[in-house]
This record gives sequence, structure tokens and C-alpha cells, in this order.
Amino acid sequence: MHDDRSITEHRLRRVLKERVKPAVHSRSVPLTVERWEVPGEPVPVDRGLAASYEPCSVGDTWGPAWGTTWFRVTGTVPADWAGRTVEAVLDLGFDRMMPGFQCEGLVHRADGGEIKALNPYNDWVRVADRAAGGERVEWYVEAASNPVLVDHAATYEGDVRTSGDQPLYRLARMDLTVFEAEVWELVQDLEVLYGLMTELGSADARRYAILRALDTALDTLDLADVPGTAAAARAALAGVLAAPAHASAHRISAVGHAHIDSAWLWPLRETVRKVARTASNTVALMDDHPEFVFAMSQAQQLDWIKTYRPELFERIKKKIADGQFVPVGGMWVESDTNMVGGEAMARQFLYGKKFFLDEFGIETRTVWLPDSFGYTAALPQIVRLSGSTWFLTQKISWSQVNSFPHHTFWWEGIDGSRVFTHFPPVDTYNGDLGGAQLAHAAHNYREKGRGSRSLAPFGWGDGGGGPTREHLARAKRQRDLEGSPRVEIERPDAFFEKARAEYEDAPVWAGELYLELHRGTYTSQAKTKQGNRRAESMLREAELWSATAAVRVPGFDYPYEDLERIWKTVLLHQFHDILPGSSIAWVHREARETYRTVREELRAITLAAQSALAGEGSAELVFNCAPHARRGVPAGGADRPAPAGEPVTVEERHGGGYVLANGRLLVEIDGRGLLVSAYDLAAARESVAPGRAANLLQIHPDFPNMWDAWDIDAFYRNNVTDLVDVDAMEVAESGPEAATVRVTRSFGNSTAVQSVTLRAGAATVDLGVDVAWHETEKLLKAAFPLDVKADRTASETQFGHVYRATHTNTSWEAAKFEICAHRWIHAEEPGWGVALLNDSTYGHDVTRDVRADGGQTTTVRLSLLRAPRYPDPETDQGAHTLRFSLAPGAGIGDAVREGHALNLPERTLRGAGPVAPLVSVDDDAVVVEAVKLAEDGSGDVVVRLYESRGGRAAAVLTADFPLTAAVESDLLERPLVGGAVGRPSPDGRVALTLRPFQIVTVRLHRA
Repeated sequence: MHDDRSITEHRLRRVLKERVKPAVHSRSVPLTVERWEVPGEPVPVDRGLAASYEPCSVGDTWGPAWGTTWFRVTGTVPADWAGRTVEAVLDLGFDRMMPGFQCEGLVHRADGGEIKALNPYNDWVRVADRAAGGERVEWYVEAASNPVLVDHAATYEGDVRTSGDQPLYRLARMDLTVFEAEVWELVQDLEVLYGLMTELGSADARRYAILRALDTALDTLDLADVPGTAAAARAALAGVLAAPAHASAHRISAVGHAHIDSAWLWPLRETVRKVARTASNTVALMDDHPEFVFAMSQAQQLDWIKTYRPELFERIKKKIADGQFVPVGGMWVESDTNMVGGEAMARQFLYGKKFFLDEFGIETRTVWLPDSFGYTAALPQIVRLSGSTWFLTQKISWSQVNSFPHHTFWWEGIDGSRVFTHFPPVDTYNGDLGGAQLAHAAHNYREKGRGSRSLAPFGWGDGGGGPTREHLARAKRQRDLEGSPRVEIERPDAFFEKARAEYEDAPVWAGELYLELHRGTYTSQAKTKQGNRRAESMLREAELWSATAAVRVPGFDYPYEDLERIWKTVLLHQFHDILPGSSIAWVHREARETYRTVREELRAITLAAQSALAGEGSAELVFNCAPHARRGVPAGGADRPAPAGEPVTVEERHGGGYVLANGRLLVEIDGRGLLVSAYDLAAARESVAPGRAANLLQIHPDFPNMWDAWDIDAFYRNNVTDLVDVDAMEVAESGPEAATVRVTRSFGNSTAVQSVTLRAGAATVDLGVDVAWHETEKLLKAAFPLDVKADRTASETQFGHVYRATHTNTSWEAAKFEICAHRWIHAEEPGWGVALLNDSTYGHDVTRDVRADGGQTTTVRLSLLRAPRYPDPETDQGAHTLRFSLAPGAGIGDAVREGHALNLPERTLRGAGPVAPLVSVDDDAVVVEAVKLAEDGSGDVVVRLYESRGGRAAAVLTADFPLTAAVESDLLERPLVGGAVGRPSPDGRVALTLRPFQIVTVRLHRA
């Protein structure tokens, strides 16, 4: 037989595109269209309905960037369409290749109720399943003219303040039509079989059976009368569609989903509308397809629907009760996990799961994070403590270098907790259930021979949209189809239960899930990151002092509602395109404004509590909210500070520069203003490598291959400029308590003012830089070449730290050329180490080199600022103040203590006398992460602690108030069966036993 495959395949593609698909909607009559351009921001539905509309026609342009246009469409179903299925086709001017990234619409009835949304793959609205003729249509379409920003080009369209005012779209079609159901079914048959056929091998007889059936179907179809011959064409395909799947076929659990970025190439206010549009389509699809199951994560997005679309929210609640609409994730948003602080990560689950429980009575079990840019090794323990069971992501499939070895596995965290984890081998969270994707999932699946199933999220996402009726048709046809994986639509929990049952002994991956891509997100948009770190720290303060005042001061009211509202604001801004710095300018402008407001509110809450605790008086009190005592002030208490210690001296250095000393450290700054010595006097050890200089600013070109705000590519290291020229150097402060040397430098279009400060009694050299940053596509780093032989470094993460190799023996280590650390990074050889601390920097890199003298230099660098041009062309432009510290001779415990001290500054207030800590712990290795009142308003005190050094700890928690019980709890403050917490003694002492990095939440019942 001659090989005519390509001819039949080409024939099918053309017939589908030019004859069959256009025949789905056959007869048509135009609708009458009117419009109202909203001046400014979107308006409530009732205002849109009541507006004054003007005539409009198909072909008219509409919508400047970020604008809203309301269209009123009216018409009457022709009498001779009686008995036919009638739909409207409302094409706002869609580009069919970009669902979610362009204009969108939401159709309302005249009473304001939502019908469904419009997008490129969902531009129809059902009028009647069986028309009587004469039905009157009156609908109102709220259309959003969002600009297309996916081309990775620098543009100012990403902020309403800088975008253009020209119309972006042209109205393409507004018709009533006859929907030809049999033609639509034929389209689904042809597309499924074509997709399957092209994935089968050229030697597979099944491929040819499908090919011949398609040939026969095309011969049967009259292209001049597609509706009249569609049934006969379908009959020609019935045999190949009925052939059952192989017994060993891969099994796919298909879960409807719409990944909706809470902000990215659109602002938060547009996401509020996106989730309403997607949810309206979803519940409408469920009405017609009871087998359809849809998973939605992010409690914040459902809360938006509850607030702004209460009618839609009630429809969702019904579908949740019916089991079709499935809340997943258990988090407030799908957050970043690299940079979010430990307590904030706990609150993501507290407020996320609490919302699902309060609103729907549902305990979510699946943690759903398909798109975050890597996953902290602290997460398995946090997942378990939240009451969750499973973890799902697919983002690691984006790694550039190494292919992850598992799709189903146990993920082990830093404390030893394990969570059953799945990476969908379909390698997308926006699945279309087409033949190519399903075949890829089956071929790609790495657990063959042990496991047999995987999960496939399907539906248009990123910008929303969700599943369509076409997706469901594909799932139905491939439920049991020869040559295809078996596809079953089911809930995520059902998949995980089956997967674990067949693969209980799945392999274990221990440690972080590092994404070998998007490393620049540790640094981009420095002020967003700084705002997050400050907010996390200030929330700790506000809760600690408010809880202390509520217990101690009669009549003081704990600000439950304000704190919850502020927490949820901070959690929202930890979304994985906001905190990482990968959103448009509008998003980050608003984030800076939001963080400013948050700081003001938290200052006021904290001051009110501290004032109540201090009382009236003239004593100068220092409030210490850090988890360790400092200057004689206990952790969580207030008192007069102890004397600082040996005074600081400043001398001129031979050859230029200055020498600072305080009896613990001897610091030398050379004539270039660089740190050439940081000498630990007690250990008689030098921190800075011989012949090198620390606190050295370095600038690199930073032009990655594709993802500007996201990526730092390894070749950036090939070119570097050391910033050593000095404009000015002076002693800015000189006194017994502190001395500061200030150095001013100019480079490019920017300036940097560096400060080196040594304080009396301090074990750290405090460093700062004020940068007027006006560079483009550059990366600014601060380098610290250390005289330490370290094979690995420790980087703080949530509730502990992770070790990473300094060598590049394997491709896995080499790929980690940029890493994330929280408040500190630590390099150590046995007996002596150095910590580098920061107040808002996350990106770091570590390299090692062996010197001519045989010693090793371990160079630790902080990534301070970037200047990518997409999606925000003005990323990081302007003034920045960044602080960091060098701690010579520091161990891990010192790094933990000094990292908290740098990020939790003392507050000074006048009052009557000392304030005793509400709670205290007798072991510095056990860190108090949070002190608060319980969420249920009972007045119970909740204390969250963790073991911080990676060893076992036996500690005593002492409460400075009468207790009736101490209960180990989960993150939702519910009793937890565990062995970490003992019974309280009569004097309020509670024994704790912690394993390495264990998190323990203790709920203290007040007498």
C-alpha cells in the first residue's frame, strides 16, 4: 500500500478549519449592539446596567488599555428557528492563540445576574436548547480591554498611568446563530482521533486503522452540506472510537482547573474580575455536565467572589456541596515559597484552610502549588502541621539542566517530615487533554512498572478561563480508547488515594525542590521584597505586644480583626508573581503603597500595646521583640539596657583608611573604602581572605536569554566590574557607643553611599548602602571573600536552614549558581565560621577557590539590585537603602540570633518600669517564632517555637500567667497528638522536647 498519510492528514486539517468548524454555528442573524465606555476604573454591575448607551456596530474599535466597555446586545430569535438549538456568538475581537492574556467579557442578564464569561475559546452563550421562536435576548457584557503583554518586550502599557489611550480591539461578531450539535460532535471526534493518530508510531497498526476511518469519514462528508452529512461521517468513525484501551494503558486522572495568577500581567483589581469570569463559566459548565469536577485553589480568590459577586458565590457553594467544585491548596494564595518567612507560611495555611472550613465545612487535603518558582525544604513539615496530606506541583519540569527523577514520590523536609507528592508528567497546569499532551504524559511518566497513574489538570489558565465543553468531550472519548491513556475525570484526593495505594513505597527526595530557572526572582523588585520582610517583622511585634497587653492590662482589647486583615494583605502580596518581582509596574507600584500603609497601621497597633504595657513614667525602656535577650533586655520584654561594653575607637590606618575596634573585633577599611580586615580578637582569626577586600560592590551585565525579571543566566559572571573608585570617605560618627565610616562612589548613572559601623560590645560589623540606582540590565552584588574552608554553606529558610555545597562536582550543584537565603548565610570550617546577615536581601551566590598558599577562599555575595526591563521597564529604578552585617567567629546559633536582631530593631519608649516577657524559653536553640492570642477569640495564648540549630533540644517554656493546660496544636490551633509538649507545672513551666528543626505550636489555656 502506498504511504498517503500526509495527504489524508493535510486534507483533514483543511476540512476541519475551513468547512466543519465554521458549520458548527450555521444560520445567523445580527444582534443589535450598543456601548458605554466606562470613564476610569471598573464600576459595579448596577451602574453598568443603568448607563446611557450609544449605538455600536461590528467592526468598531473599542477599549483603551485597562479600560472597561459595557455592551448591550439585544435581539429576537427568528420564528423559523423553532425547534433548533440557538446560541449567540459574541466575539469581542479575540486572538484565538492567547486565552487569558487579552480582552475578556462577562455576560449579565438584565437583572444583573451572571450568565457566563467570554474568551477566545468560549465566545458562545446558549439562548435555548430547543427554541420556540420569538425569544427576546437582552444581555449586558462587561468587557475588559486588557493589553497584550506576553511578547517579553519592554513596554509602558503595564501601568494605567503610562499606557496609551488608543483602542486596542475591534468588535468581530455579535450574532444569534443555530448551533449544529451533530457538527460540533463531529469536530470533537475528528480532533481526538487526529491527535491520537499523530502520536502513534508509524509501525503501529492502530495508526492506520484511524487513518482509513478518517479517510472514509471525509469521503462521506458533503462539504456543501456539512450539517446534513455530519451524522453519516460520525458513523464512519464509530468503530475506531469504540475500540477499548490496552489493559496496561497509563491511567490519567483529569481534574478541571484554571490557574489564575492573582497578579502578573494584570493588576489585582483585574484578577478580581478574572476569577468571577472563570467561576461563572465553571458553574455553568457543571449545570450541563454533572461528571465535571473542577479544583480551585487560593482562598483569597473565593473570598473576592464572596465579596464582589455574592450571587455567584452561592452558586459555587451549591456545587461544592454537590462535590463538583473542589477547593484545594489550603493556602490563602499560591504563594512563593522561597522567600516567604516561616510564620507567614504558617499563616498562609491557617487563613486558607480556615476560610474553606468556615465557608464550606471542608478540610482541604491537597496542597496545590503548580507554578511557584521552587519549593523550600521546610514545606513538608508545614504541610503536615496544617492537616494536609498531599502535595502537587509541576513547575520543576521547567528546570533547564537536570531532569527530576520522579513523578510520584515522598518528599522529605529538613526535619524529617514526609509528604506524598506528585509531579504531573503532562508537564502543564493548563492541559487541553489533546492527544499530544496525553501521549507526552504517558511516555514521560517515570514510575512505569511500579505506578500506573498520573494527574492532569486541564483548562485554560494563567489569566484564567478554565475548562470548556471541548475539554470534556475529549475526556469522554478517551475514557477507554485504544492507543490512548485511560482518562477519568475525578477529584484530586481520589487520584492521590489511588496513587498512594499502588505505590506506598515510592522513592524519597530529601531537601529543597530547587528550580533551575527564574533565579532572578530572589532579587527583582527590591522594594517589594523589603516591604514583605518589614511587614513580617512588624506583624510579629504587633502580635507579641498586643497579646502581652491583652493578658496583662485590664481593658486592653486584642486587635483581632485588624491583625487578620493585615495578615491577609501581606499574604496576598506573597503571591508567586508579586513577591518574586515578576509582575507589571502597576502591581509593584500598588505593592509599595500597600506596604507603606501596612507599616503605618502596624506601628500604631504596636505603639498602643507598648504604651499600655509601659504605663506612665519617665524611665527609658527598650522593648525587645527578638527571640533572644540583647543588651540585658529579655526576649519579649522591656527594660533599661545594660551598658554596651568596651567603647569603640577609630584611628587612621597606615596607607589610607581607618581602623575601628571594640575589644571583640578589629576592623580595617583601606583607602578605597573596602573592608580588608574583620579580625576576631578572641579567636585570633581573620575573616577576610589574604589580599582580598570585602564589602566590595560589583556590577555585572544582566541580560538573560528570555525571562528578564525572572532569570539570571550563568553567563552573567563572565563580565564583572569592581566598584573601587572613591568620591569621598569620612568618619561620619565617632563615639564610645559606635563609629561609622561613610564612603561615596559613582558608577554609570548611579551613586552608592556605603557605611561601615562598629558598635560597642557588638560581634558584628554593620554595613549599609544607600543606592541611587539608575542602571539598565545590570546586576549589583556585594562580595565577601572569606578565609574559610567551607565545603558547604548553611542558608536560613523557614524554621531552620538548608545546606548547599560550595563545589560544583555535579550538574545539580552547578545549577545552583544563585541561591535563596532568608536573614543569614553561614560558612564554617570545624571550630570557626562567619555569618553574613541581611535585612531584606534574598539572592546570594557562593563560590570557592584555592589560593597559592593552599588556603581556601569562600566568597559569599549578596545580590542587591537588578534592572530588567520586562515586564516592568523601570524595575528597581530610584533610591534604595539596604543593610547587612558581617559576623566573624559566628556559629549557627550566633547567625540565628544576629539575624533576628538585625530584622527586629529595638523600640524605645518612656514608661513606669520593666515589662516581663509573657512567655520565655530557657534554651537559645529553641526560637519563639510567634506569640499571639488564639484565632477563636477564647483568650488562649498561642506560642509557636522551633528548634533552630539542627539538633535535639529539651527546653522549658515558662508562661508568666496562670495556666490550666498546655496543648500541642496544629497550625490551625487545633489539638495535635504529639510528644513535644509536657503538662504545665503549677508555676507555669511547660517541658518541651524537640527533634531537629521541629516546629511546635503550644496553646496555653489561661486560668
